[in-house]
Amino acid sequence: MIPAELPPQLRDPVLLKGLAQVAAATALAAVVLGLSYVRNLDLERELGGSFARGFVQVLAMGALIGVLFSIPLPFSGVVLAAMIGYAAWESRKRGDGVPKAFRVSLTAIGLGSAVVILTMLAAGAIESTVRNLVPVGGMIIANAMKTNSLALDRFKGEIESNRGEIEALLAIGVPPGAAVSEYVTESVRASLIPVVDAMRTLGLVYIPGMMAGMILGGANPIYAAQYQFVIMGMIFAAGGLTSMTASLLVGRYAFTGAAQLRRFEESSPTLLSTLRSLR
Repeated sequence: MIPAELPPQLRDPVLLKGLAQVAAATALAAVVLGLSYVRNLDLERELGGSFARGFVQVLAMGALIGVLFSIPLPFSGVVLAAMIGYAAWESRKRGDGVPKAFRVSLTAIGLGSAVVILTMLAAGAIESTVRNLVPVGGMIIANAMKTNSLALDRFKGEIESNRGEIEALLAIGVPPGAAVSEYVTESVRASLIPVVDAMRTLGLVYIPGMMAGMILGGANPIYAAQYQFVIMGMIFAAGGLTSMTASLLVGRYAFTGAAQLRRFEESSPTLLSTLRSLR
């Protein structure tokens, strides 16, 4: 029995069906956490926290989506800028210890996303409406964030694993850029693996949700496939620009002015100290 005093949106019977589906997905996630615990992987807190946060955040977005779509078009730029800022804040955690990780993340994600969004807006592939701009822009930013996180994580791991070899090269006069070029290339390649694999399997193994939704909504299947490819192309371009920008910057910030390799010391920066590091 659903109480009559609840708002109409919360009295929709489909919500009960949705809760059952959420419970099924949560049970599967619990299996993953259980396996992590049994194998002593110590990932339960991170995996469980991200799963719970994702649910709360997407539920909040679902509740606010109507309000979001009613804002004037110019304010959608503010929304996208806030998305980029938050994406950079989350992404820099993967490179904790990497010098100026937040600045790198903010620049790389902002540049990669902005170039693609503005170009595709000019080309008409993204409609200049809040209803189209915010969801598609958010999707591009989210994928740029994933690429940036992978690039930072891989770069950090490569440098820490090969610190001795890099310092030996610096000692005999090899320029800093040349000393880490192999590891920069590896971080770019590793960060783009998910995007490249998705493109390779597009239509054969990977059937994107947007194309399926457009077909179910009555759109021409060929046009749905074309538009999905455009979306994948935007994700590919944003990921590539983000990864290459991030790798360029971390390769530069990893060294002191005297061409010495910095120590990658992990920390727990506050929002204020992170903003100060942008100066």
